[in-house]
Amino acid sequence: MKKYPSLKPGIWGAVTGAAAISVIGFSSFGWTLGSSAERMAREQAHTAVVAVLAPICVEKFQHQADAATKLNEFKRVPSWWDRRSIIERGGWATMPGTDVPSSAVVTACAERLGGAL
Repeated sequence: MKKYPSLKPGIWGAVTGAAAISVIGFSSFGWTLGSSAERMAREQAHTAVVAVLAPICVEKFQHQADAATKLNEFKRVPSWWDRRSIIERGGWATMPGTDVPSSAVVTACAERLGGAL
C-alpha cells in the first residue's frame, strides 16, 4: 500500500459513495426491492378486484324481491358487524366459482349499501 498512497482514500470514497447513493436512491428516488414491488402489485390487484366486485354485490342485493324494504331494514341495523353478516348470509358477495364470500368484498358492499359506520 505504500506504493499507491491514494488508493486507500479512493477505496473509502467509493464505498462511502455507494452507500450514500443507495440510501438516497431508496429514500428519495423511489427505488424498491423486487419483493416490495410484488407486494405492492398484489395489493393494487386486490383493491382493483374488490372495486369491480362490490358493485356486483350491490346489484345482486338490489335485484332481490322487495329490495327497497330490505335496504331500509339493512340501514336500520346499527352494528357494522351485523351488516356484514347480513351480506354474507344473503350470498350477494359470493361470486360464481367460489364457496365463501371475500371479506373485502363484503365490507365494500356493506359500505356502498348503507354508508360507512
